[in-house]
Amino acid sequence: MGHLTYAGSTQYEIEDRMLAHVKAVVAAKLRRQESFLLSWAVDANAGSGRVSIWMSPSIPLEFRFAGSRVPQLNGVWLEALMEMANSTRGLVLVSEQEAEQITAGKQQAPIL
Repeated sequence: MGHLTYAGSTQYEIEDRMLAHVKAVVAAKLRRQESFLLSWAVDANAGSGRVSIWMSPSIPLEFRFAGSRVPQLNGVWLEALMEMANSTRGLVLVSEQEAEQITAGKQQAPIL
């Protein structure tokens, strides 16, 4: 499991493969000086609920990966994440399978 450190102090644990995809989308948005909301559901074994954080070029971020190998990125997953990041609801973390279903039009993107 990797970590996203937000504002230099708060750490969120995110699986390495998902974190690599999130990093690609966040970097693309922040490079263009675009702010957006990043949200995800918290598993029941971690206390349940949901988290939303504001992503802005002025807020320091750190992406720390547990594994040493860089995962291969899935273009369909990136497309679904970027589409959500460009929407008014913001980027909602979804699994690779959910992203493929969203892109194929079989499932709606979640609203958190």
